[in-house]
Amino acid sequence: MHLRTVEIFCDIVTHRSFSKAAEARKISQPAASQAIQHLEERLGVSLIDRSKRPLELTPAGQVYFEGCRNLLDEYREIEDRVLSLQGKVTGRVRVAAIYSVGLLQMAAYVHRFEQTYPDVDLQLDYLHPDEVYAGIRRDEADLGIVSFPRDGGDVACIPWQDQEMGLVVPPGHRLADEEQVDLGEIDGEPFVGFTTDLIIRRETDRLLKRHRVSVKVVHQFDNVENIKRAVEIGAGISILPLPTARRESQAGTIRALSLRDVEFKRPLGIIHRRQKHLLTAAEKFVEVLHEELGLDHPHTTLVPVEHGV
Repeated sequence: MHLRTVEIFCDIVTHRSFSKAAEARKISQPAASQAIQHLEERLGVSLIDRSKRPLELTPAGQVYFEGCRNLLDEYREIEDRVLSLQGKVTGRVRVAAIYSVGLLQMAAYVHRFEQTYPDVDLQLDYLHPDEVYAGIRRDEADLGIVSFPRDGGDVACIPWQDQEMGLVVPPGHRLADEEQVDLGEIDGEPFVGFTTDLIIRRETDRLLKRHRVSVKVVHQFDNVENIKRAVEIGAGISILPLPTARRESQAGTIRALSLRDVEFKRPLGIIHRRQKHLLTAAEKFVEVLHEELGLDHPHTTLVPVEHGV
């Protein structure tokens, strides 16, 4: 069995597509198909159900994939340990982040990492939270950055930041000249919220219910950028992580206000597959994320990382 064939097979399973796997491996699609066909002929079983779209594994294929994924993890860990003995940090780090941890917030970390570790290929994608978790489980990403992270089962979490949640209102709103407000002051206001499938929306709803505050939800979006645009044009107010509204607040297109009578924070965490050893390049990226970069915003608190994580 050739290691390259194993890598092609795992890529096909991960991408659920021969063409996407071939593109990732920089080979032709016929070459990828031929490699799997030879593998199935040697084993005497079908590994992939080609009649399904997207592709699905057969029971034998599932067993083979789990074993091959563990084999590749162990091989890469051995390679990584050998390179580490020479003081080299190379390879690839695939990071999947939620939309609200945007380019602006990540820019300083990405710049520092690329300057410090120029031989590492850093790939950063922005996805829906469910897609971040799915990407970690399918091994499409090494690290995921999510809010209100779930630590359990096959996913482990490294705490990263706590961000203060506050009120954002359009210029000219009756509360726009305030620096701090009580939560009860927004009772009955038109409200622009996150969609109900997101944890941040459910946590916001719990906060409002706990303090007996009722708002009129007029719009719902699955990303913070659309919420800010709606607030800017006066469609309603919202409760957002204050660091995400920094640029608009400085530009004067919205006003960001602290909540005086409640403490409401959004925790951010770095997730990874529990059974997968983090390679040196991924560990170094986690270390950079825990440096005091981009934290000149008063509403962000860095959560210390435990030694050896």
